[in-house]
Amino acid sequence: MLEEAAKGDPEAARLRLEQLGSFQVVEVFAEIHRLAEAYFAATQIPERARADSYHLALASWHGLDYLVSWNCTHIVSGRVRMLVEEINATFGIRTPIICTPQELMEV
Repeated sequence: MLEEAAKGDPEAARLRLEQLGSFQVVEVFAEIHRLAEAYFAATQIPERARADSYHLALASWHGLDYLVSWNCTHIVSGRVRMLVEEINATFGIRTPIICTPQELMEV
């Protein structure tokens, strides 16, 4: 979702994209579209936030250990975590730990 990182203040976007340059870009294919649509339907997030269902689907499908986000409305919430776990069980995939940066850094 490099398009999302490129939005907003031009200087902040440039810095974000610069930092993201060293990250591996994961592929989006048919299974990820199906998984994202299942999340979107279950979570009932607004259309303007549809990309959030893709963040969840990419992290789950590609087996990432963590999905770290400040988005506590559409991604990092107990309700969303439960729905993602239920859907992932039907797809036979593991759910990453979905948390905020603060939760990730707790010792």
